[in-house]
Amino acid sequence: MSWETAERVATWLGEGRPLGAAAGARPLDESTWRSLRDDFSEATARAEELVVEATGLRSAAGPAVAQVVDRTEWVRANVVSFRRLLEPALTQLQTAALPEPLAGATRTVTGAQLGLVLGWMATRVLGQYDMLFAEGADSGGMVSYVGPNIVALERRHAFPPRQFRMWIALHEVTHRCQFTGVPWLRGHFLSLVDQGLTGMSTDPRRFAEALRRAGQAVRSGRNPFEDAGMLGLVAPPEQLAVIARIQAMMSLLEGHGDVTMDRVGSDDVPDAAWFSRVLHERRKHAGILTRLLMQLVGLEAKMRQYEQGERFIAAVESTAGPELFARVWEGPENLPSMEEIRQPDLWVARLGTPTVAAG
Repeated sequence: MSWETAERVATWLGEGRPLGAAAGARPLDESTWRSLRDDFSEATARAEELVVEATGLRSAAGPAVAQVVDRTEWVRANVVSFRRLLEPALTQLQTAALPEPLAGATRTVTGAQLGLVLGWMATRVLGQYDMLFAEGADSGGMVSYVGPNIVALERRHAFPPRQFRMWIALHEVTHRCQFTGVPWLRGHFLSLVDQGLTGMSTDPRRFAEALRRAGQAVRSGRNPFEDAGMLGLVAPPEQLAVIARIQAMMSLLEGHGDVTMDRVGSDDVPDAAWFSRVLHERRKHAGILTRLLMQLVGLEAKMRQYEQGERFIAAVESTAGPELFARVWEGPENLPSMEEIRQPDLWVARLGTPTVAAG
């Protein structure tokens, strides 16, 4: 992987507003940056209080710290994170499978591919907690917000800025509380990613088989990229099982983030339902090129994770109450599978109804 290529491509695309980027993302003046920094500093601290009170997930990494960034800074930080996560496995795959100079060309191509994805995401992402920094002194408390994208949505929809910023902070702080308040969660997620990378193959026969399966899917009226993008087509069965576990986990976490942000901010964010409705529509009504890119790289599946996770939580709580849902944080064995995300009654049956104390 050429990380330099990834950063150059992502920066160029992110600043160029490609593929359906938010309108109105013009450069911000200093007063707007100052407003963003002040508002998010206050909102992040308040959000942490509300999330801890509502979920019981108290961060073990100290107080959350807000950081407002532009698109280029977001790209740079995420290239660093991806490199930290992926480089050991990718280096082993590329050097073991391909001779130079073919390996060098492959690194450039894969770098450009990652840059394409990050460049598109840089025009859409509003906030982020990077769980790769959940341990260590470098930025364990940092929650990032992409200023130009946030202001663009505020201007486009006439959102009240302080409310909207508080609402975003609630979602991102929930993710921070998940990864720093549940001791086993970060390590479990990283182990799943490592298992997925270990199963990768550069065998050309794998790609030929993927094309054959894609053709069969199209002829039968199915979208071959629906579940996991191109990766889902080329992955062997054992890797597909790992991908499904990652998708189920992210559905739970993203759904929990959305549920929490909509529930706990009723006093601070009276317009939460409006914000939620607009962003749900934003996810659904992307342009043709945007949807194609999302399908190819598996991002469309990620967008569905929010709604699937929300439905799972709502179904569990309505059937067995929030006490049973809280058991999801007890250990990896309590995480729902993808089948259970789609059919919550299976998870309820597996975990059982919690005992209610007599009172």
